[in-house]
Amino acid sequence: MAADNLLAEFPSVSTELWEEVIAKDLKGADYSKRLIWQTEEGLAVKPYYRAEDLAGLQYLDAAPGDFPYVRGSHCTGDWGIREEIDAVDPEQANQAAQGAVAAGAEEIAFTNVAVKNASDLGLLLFNLQEVPVHFENAGERLLRLLIERLRERPSPVSTGFDPLTNLDFAAEIFGAETQTLTPFTIHTERFEESGATAVEEAGFALAAGVDFLAEMKVRNVDVDRAAASIGFSFAIGANFFFQVAKLRAFRMIWARAVESFGGRPESGRASIHARTSRWNETIYDPHVNILRGTTEAMSAVLGGADSVSVAPFDECYKRPDAASRRLARNTQILLKQEALLSRVADPGAGSYCIEAITDFIAREGWKLMQAIEAARGYRKAQADGMIAQTLRKSLAAKEKAVVSRRRVFTGTNQYANLTERALDRVDFSLLGDQPRATQSYDQLRLRTECYAAKTGKTPRVLLAEFGDAKMRGARSNFAANFFGCAGFEIVTQKFSSVNDIATSDADLIVLCSSDPEYLSLATEVIAGLKKLGREIPLIVAGNPESAEQLRAAGVADFVHMRSNPIELLTTWQQRLEIKD
Repeated sequence: MAADNLLAEFPSVSTELWEEVIAKDLKGADYSKRLIWQTEEGLAVKPYYRAEDLAGLQYLDAAPGDFPYVRGSHCTGDWGIREEIDAVDPEQANQAAQGAVAAGAEEIAFTNVAVKNASDLGLLLFNLQEVPVHFENAGERLLRLLIERLRERPSPVSTGFDPLTNLDFAAEIFGAETQTLTPFTIHTERFEESGATAVEEAGFALAAGVDFLAEMKVRNVDVDRAAASIGFSFAIGANFFFQVAKLRAFRMIWARAVESFGGRPESGRASIHARTSRWNETIYDPHVNILRGTTEAMSAVLGGADSVSVAPFDECYKRPDAASRRLARNTQILLKQEALLSRVADPGAGSYCIEAITDFIAREGWKLMQAIEAARGYRKAQADGMIAQTLRKSLAAKEKAVVSRRRVFTGTNQYANLTERALDRVDFSLLGDQPRATQSYDQLRLRTECYAAKTGKTPRVLLAEFGDAKMRGARSNFAANFFGCAGFEIVTQKFSSVNDIATSDADLIVLCSSDPEYLSLATEVIAGLKKLGREIPLIVAGNPESAEQLRAAGVADFVHMRSNPIELLTTWQQRLEIKD
C-alpha cells in the first residue's frame, strides 16, 4: 500500500509529452546532434529510455545467479581482490604474496615467477593453502606440475595458459585435471588494449571460446568439462556504463553458446577476471591514474566480475613500489568494505540505459562471432589478419580522438601541469612494453625535458594578448593549453603597444587577438622584429580568413581547434632543435 501511495505522486508521462517539452527547450536546435550520443560501437544513445525500449528482453526477470547469468554468475555481489606479484624467485614471490594477503588481498596472481620443479612450487605456495592462486605466464610444463602436485589443494588454482595455442595439449589435460583447477584462460584484455570497442571485445572473446568448445567436441571432450576448464580475462576501459554492460552482455552470450553446444545451464557460467586498463595510463600527472583505476574497478564490480586486479598507478613508467601497490590494493578494499559494493548483486539491473546497452552489445557481439565463424573460426580469422585489421581500424579511431583532444586525458593532452617533471622517475626500458593512448603526448613532453636537461633551457612561448578582451583571453587560454602539452615554458602577457611584443625574450611568439586585428598586428610585430634583427617565429592563435595574407606577411604558423597537436608541436620542437 505504501508503495502504491508513493507511485501515485508520480503520474505517468507519455513519450509524446516528453518529446514536446524537449523540442520546446531546444528552441529549434537539431535534436539528433544535441541529445543523441553516437558511440564508437555504433549505438545511438538516447537522452532517455522508456519501458517499451526493453520490450522482449526475456532475461529481465532472472535473478542474480540464474541462467543466462546477465546479472552475475553468483547470487551475491562479492568478488575476489586479486593482487599481481611480479617476482622471479619463488621464495621472494611467496613473501610478497603473504604480505599482500595480510594487507587485504584475497587472491594472488603470480606473473613471472620461475617454477622449475616441485620444490620451487612448494616454496612459492607456502602458507597460501587457503588463498586462490593464479599463474599468469604458465607453460605446459608448469601446468603438468600443478596437476600433479595440487590434486588435494582446497582453494582454487587457475592459469593463464591459452588453450588455442596447443589444442592437442589442452585435450590431453582433461584426462588429469583436478577439481579445483581452471587450467585455461581466454585473454581478451589484449583486444581492449589494442583499440577494440566493447562489441568487438565481447564478439572476439565469444568467438575464441566457441572455437575452443568446437575443437574439444571434435576430440570427444565433454562440453560441460570443456566450458568449466576456461576462464576469461578482460581489461576494463574508461567508458563506465559500456564497461559495466560489456561484462553483463558477455556472460549472457557465453551462456547461450554453451547451451547451443548441448551443455547444462550451470556450465554456462562464465568465470571472469577483470583488470584495469593499461591503455588509459599516463606518465604525466600519474596520480590521475588512481582515479581512472577506481572508476574502472567500479565498472568491473558492477558488471559482475568474479575477481578484479587494479593496476598500480605508476606501472606504465617504472616498477611499482610498495606505496603504489598498497594504493591499488586499498582501492578495492575501500570499494568493498566502505562503499559496500559487495552487498548488492547487479545494482544496475533495471536501469533502462544499462539494459539497452547490454542488449546492444550482446546482439552485436553475437553477430560478430557469427561473422568470424563464417570465416572458418577464430584461429583462421586471426591467422588471416581479419581480427588485426578490425583492431587497427578501431585503434586508429581511438588514437585520433586522443590526438585531437576530443578524448581528454587530464594532465597530459589537456590541462598539463607545466611545473611537473617526469624524467627522473621514468624507466625508459619499460616505455615500449605496452601501447598506451597518450604515448605520443608523453614522447613530446619527455623530448622537451631531455632537451632542457642537456641545455639547461626550456623553450619559452610568449602568449601575447592584444586588442579585443574577450577573444584575446579565449585564444590565450587555448594556446597555453596547446603548447603546455609539449612541456614548453608558457608566459602570458597583455600588451598595449605592438613594439613591446617585438622586444620580448621568447623562443616563440603567439599572437592572441581577434581575427580583424591580426593582419595589421602581425605586420607591425614582424616589422619590429626585423628592425631589431631578431628571428623569433610568429604564430597566430586562430584560423582567420586572412591566413594567406598573414603567411605572406611572415606569420610562421597557426594554432586552432583543427590543428593536429602532435604534428604541429613536433614540427616546432624540430625547428627549435629539440630532437630525440
